[in-house]
Amino acid sequence: MMNNEVRLNCGINMPVLGLGTYSYPNDRQTTELAIDMALKMGYRHFDTAKIYGSEPAVGHALTEAILDQTVDREGIFVTSKLWGSDHHDPVSALRQTLKNMGMEYLDMYLVHWPVKLKPWNYSAVPPEDDFEPLDLESTWAGMEKCLDLGLCRCIGVSNFSSKKIQSLLDFASVPPAVNQVEMHPMWRQRKLRDFCADYKIHVSAYSPLGGPGNAWGTTAVVENPIIQSISRKHKTTPAQVALQWGLSKGSSMIVKSFNQKRLKENMEALNVKLDDQDLTDIEKLEEWKIMRGEFLVNDSTSPYKTIEDLWDGEI
Repeated sequence: MMNNEVRLNCGINMPVLGLGTYSYPNDRQTTELAIDMALKMGYRHFDTAKIYGSEPAVGHALTEAILDQTVDREGIFVTSKLWGSDHHDPVSALRQTLKNMGMEYLDMYLVHWPVKLKPWNYSAVPPEDDFEPLDLESTWAGMEKCLDLGLCRCIGVSNFSSKKIQSLLDFASVPPAVNQVEMHPMWRQRKLRDFCADYKIHVSAYSPLGGPGNAWGTTAVVENPIIQSISRKHKTTPAQVALQWGLSKGSSMIVKSFNQKRLKENMEALNVKLDDQDLTDIEKLEEWKIMRGEFLVNDSTSPYKTIEDLWDGEI
């Protein structure tokens, strides 16, 4: 089995396979059962966010597992994220997350999107009049304070372009350890990966299979003829090819499945080997970003008037 952890710039190790827990509508019991199953299969990295609504389920399932000594707290890695409406006070937001989860600290706390919303907005699709001007400097100061207070072990970002990370690095005392972004064989993030590598920022992939189970997702990645032919060649599955592709680029994979067979299949991707020809063939795939973030773009109140503004042309 390949090395299944990566060393982050903040000095801690993160398992390269994480279980994503966004599910809508969120059924607490299903989430808890999935986490229980995943722990038994060897998953040790769990990813949630305030806006997912799954923090209580994730926290409860992990706490139960710690109490019955399936795992100890040091043996798991827990990530959650700061929603736009909490940019004015990341410390209070993280305290609330920890309360939701019944935990004393997170391993990773990420700024979910480079978007600031009015304090009361907890809808995943913010109405037009709830946007505020982004003040990344004060948001990041709050994230650094979370770290100083011991509420988390590492801080990072999500959905940030190279340019946005560059501007963050201009004033950050602590650089982000992670940038969690959409990445899969049909959205390869070459420029962003190269940029982050220069600053030792780890790129973590969400929707590494194209998000097939989500309303906004697609089966285009796993149904791609090239991915399918590589999977036949190695007698694996298309999903395992897609995951191993991302792992081979040095990224961690946040996979979202609550299905026992798929959880196992995803875990077994760690043992798949792709050759140079496979990687060359994947580079030829047409690129197509699935999670474009249209809901954060408008021409009046959002800082992003167009999709290109949000991604700084990396789309």
